[in-house]
Amino acid sequence: MDETLMEIAPLAAQGFCCSQILGLLALRAQGRENPELVRSLSGLCRGLGACRETGCGTCGILTGGACVLGLYFGKGRPEELPVERADLAQAEFVDWFVERTQRQYGGSACADILGDDSGTPNMARCGVLLAEAWAKLVLILTENGLDVTVGREDGA
Repeated sequence: MDETLMEIAPLAAQGFCCSQILGLLALRAQGRENPELVRSLSGLCRGLGACRETGCGTCGILTGGACVLGLYFGKGRPEELPVERADLAQAEFVDWFVERTQRQYGGSACADILGDDSGTPNMARCGVLLAEAWAKLVLILTENGLDVTVGREDGA
């Protein structure tokens, strides 16, 4: 996990949020760049665009992780089908994240994880959680016969 934290730290220092960092880790694993995708993930930053209303504000690690799984499992072209186990993979990640954050922070919203500082990602808290989430995503992919270094266009 230390290696992942070493990769996460500079991305956070460059101003990328948690959802974008997970997307960047996936793209880097595939040896790709996709600024449009990374830019689109900014809509998930700080709990869905820093949403503070009741019923929203889910952490960008959870929503970004779901997007990363979609990158590998999802449908992207008319002729494609999603990978058969896509829903189960998403559910596994969501269940893991909710249990993990509930246990330590009392919930999975940015406000729960960051407390009073919910407007600003805190890499002291978010960095470890990001690294754990990345490890969980890679594990889910591996358990489902997918290679984090191979995108849908290249294989599966």
